[in-house]
Amino acid sequence: MPFFSLSCTGFRNLQDKTIDLLSKEVYFIGENGQGKTNLLEALYYSSYGSSFRTHNEQEIIKNGRDSFSVRSMFKEESGSVITIQSFFENGKKKILKNSKKIQDRKELVNTIPCVLFCHDDLEFAVGEPERRRFFLDQTLSMYDDLYIDETRAYRKIVKNRNIILKEKKYELLDTYDRQMAEKGLYIQNKRKKMIFKFNSIFTKIYEDVSNIDNVKIEYKPSWNEINDKTPDIDEIIALLQKKRHIDYMMETSVSGPHRDRIIFTRNKQKFIPTASTGQRRLISILLRVAQAVHFSEITGKKPVLLMDDVMLELDPEKREKVTISLPDYDQLFCTFLPGEPYERYKHSTTRIYFIKNGTWNEY
Repeated sequence: MPFFSLSCTGFRNLQDKTIDLLSKEVYFIGENGQGKTNLLEALYYSSYGSSFRTHNEQEIIKNGRDSFSVRSMFKEESGSVITIQSFFENGKKKILKNSKKIQDRKELVNTIPCVLFCHDDLEFAVGEPERRRFFLDQTLSMYDDLYIDETRAYRKIVKNRNIILKEKKYELLDTYDRQMAEKGLYIQNKRKKMIFKFNSIFTKIYEDVSNIDNVKIEYKPSWNEINDKTPDIDEIIALLQKKRHIDYMMETSVSGPHRDRIIFTRNKQKFIPTASTGQRRLISILLRVAQAVHFSEITGKKPVLLMDDVMLELDPEKREKVTISLPDYDQLFCTFLPGEPYERYKHSTTRIYFIKNGTWNEY
């Protein structure tokens, strides 16, 4: 599903013009602050209807403007050309697919399956637990629409349950506990199965690139297994009731998938505390590689890869190994600083653009 072109109007730091993207690899070369990442952000926005840099759409609007729009064209496997148009004006967002308004962003998820590599991915290794939960949920959401619905419903239930706890309306807890148990158990089972399959990919890639074996993701659900089995709904409800005194005191729900932990281990020992900065950075990069491979294996589709200066800290040997480990992709978009050896990676068909002050010129 390669992109043909991208047009932006009022998008931060970018000129109002169209860029031709019809090539398997496209490189954006430029100094920091010239607009390279903004182009990736616009591509990501076309794919998911949101930014990877901010949750506040107002921050995307270029200085001096009061709105922005993004228009992309791409080709499906069937050969059909699809147009995605996104508009943000007066605090409201509208997204059109082939001129028809979509009602839910999840309708975009399987349209242009992008995998983003960026510096903030380091948080998956060293950040708060919620960042690792986000990675799991994002990986599942790329190909499972029902998982999107179930996680949305679960978050709403937990939000309402927390309001009840704050307002001390304890008589309503029984109803919310059952709902929370049903949705939460679904999420827990999905995460557990995904990690089992994901590890078969991630562990091998990490060893191939780093020569360090047996690095795995270990899933530690908030609702622990009982007698080596996943608890059923009634057992989870009993657990929630047992922990109510803590919920009362904290005025929040202290257990459930929103409290799950994900840790990296090697030979059953925690890996991150003793890992070097380079090893941690490599984890964040290879999680994205494994995410792309996992998506391809599950769906049979090729992803679009967006790579934003992610290999700057890797030595040349590891850069080459990471490149080799990438799955087959529809397109690859990379940003580079002018002094980087991007010529080493390009092919005869690679399109190269030099970015300066938000505009571009082809090499």
